[in-house]
Parts: sequence; C-alpha cells; structure tokens
Amino acid sequence: MTVDGRLARGERSRNAALDAAVVLATESGLDGLSLAQLADTLGVSKSGLFAHWRSKEALQLAAIDRAVALWREQVIAPALLAPQGVRRLRALHDARLDFYATGVLPGGCFFANTQFEFNARPGPVRDRLAEAYTRWTAFLENLVQQAVDVGELPADLDVPQLAYEIDALAMAAAMSSRMLDPDAAYRHARAGLLNRLRALCPDPALLTEGPT
Repeated sequence: MTVDGRLARGERSRNAALDAAVVLATESGLDGLSLAQLADTLGVSKSGLFAHWRSKEALQLAAIDRAVALWREQVIAPALLAPQGVRRLRALHDARLDFYATGVLPGGCFFANTQFEFNARPGPVRDRLAEAYTRWTAFLENLVQQAVDVGELPADLDVPQLAYEIDALAMAAAMSSRMLDPDAAYRHARAGLLNRLRALCPDPALLTEGPT
C-alpha cells in the first residue's frame, strides 16, 4: 500500500508538471519549453524533473501527449454524450470553443500554436504533433460519416471536406480570439457550423438556435 501510494503521488506530481508544461508551451512556444523553465514555474529543482524527463525533447513529447489527454477530457468526452449525427458534430465544435473560452490555456490553443511553430521543422516533435493531428482528423471524419450513416447528412457528402471546414472554423476562432474580440470570434465560429449543418441536414429541427 505504501509503494502504491508513492506511485500514485508520483503520477499526480508528473501530471501536474505536464499540465504546467502545456500552459507554458502555449505562452512561450513548445521550443521555448525547458526543464529549467518548468522547474522555476513549479518552484522545484531541475534535478527532480530530470528523473521524469532526461532531455528537453523528452519533455516536449510528454507535453504533447498530455495536451492530447486534456483534449480528450475537455473536448471529446463531453461531445460523445450527444446523440450520433449532426448534434454530436455540433456538440464537439461547441465543446472545443468552450474549452478555448475558459482560458485554461492562457496562450491559446496548444495545437494551433505548435502546428505553426513546427510545421517546417522535421524531427520527433513535429512527427508527434503530426500523429496527433492525423488522429484528430480521422476522428472528426468518423463523426461526419456517422451523421451520414444515420441519415442526418446527405449520402453523397464529401466527408473529408466537411471535416476540414469544421476544423478550420474552430482553428480560425482560436487564432482570432487572441488578437480580436474573443466573443465575436466564438460566435462567428458557432454560427458558421450551425448554418453549414442546417443547409445539409434533411431535418433542420435537430439544430436549434441555442447551445447544444
């Protein structure tokens, strides 16, 4: 029991450190993330963190994995409570925008920022980001296909195209909200998807004006 307790505390400490690393990466960039910077933020010794991550790159990769886990908890999990089809697509979009709006990540969207930062920089960090984005795109396309399968979107729909548009609306909101009026950015992104789905869905009554 004592050993298990130590392991649990160690895991909690590691996750707390990675949560801080994700926040720092949104503010100063993933390339700016270092063990020394993280240690200063947490008020701990660098050697203590070195026990978890032996290099800056190892910390960067772990931060990406933690950001993916946070995305699953805050964006994907709430959306999956909605019924399959257009309502689940809208719920996913709304959950994503709600997550941005909370300010949990003060520097904005982790993935939007890091994609721009590493899109022309080959290496393990870029590969890990590309892998995460590939999985996200496949997940989004799968939800669109489910909406087609249940008859809430046209059978001849270009599934990858709609998934791309949904992602692009949220990505634009994530970036615009940092420089312009965030309320307007999120409002336009919500309306953009609602109007697009209503134009495609044979039963627009599934898509009311209010939030999902």
